[in-house]
Amino acid sequence: MPTVTLADAKAHLSDLVSRAAAGDPVCITRRGKPVARLAAAAPPRRRIDPAALRAVTDAMPVQAEPAGTLLRRLRDDARY
Repeated sequence: MPTVTLADAKAHLSDLVSRAAAGDPVCITRRGKPVARLAAAAPPRRRIDPAALRAVTDAMPVQAEPAGTLLRRLRDDARY
């Protein structure tokens, strides 16, 4: 990760932001010590489409037994 002094970062902020947005993080130093890191922001998460989610869940098979019963059976069978 390249390092840049605070004075250089002030003078070339738009270039540093462009580099960070392209995926090249930059370390900013003050008096030789790292004080900040400039990196790309995470892309926003996609929204879930309720109709698509409903279609997926409707296509799933129905469980033969309730979840609590299944877990108890699995737990008890594993003990002995």
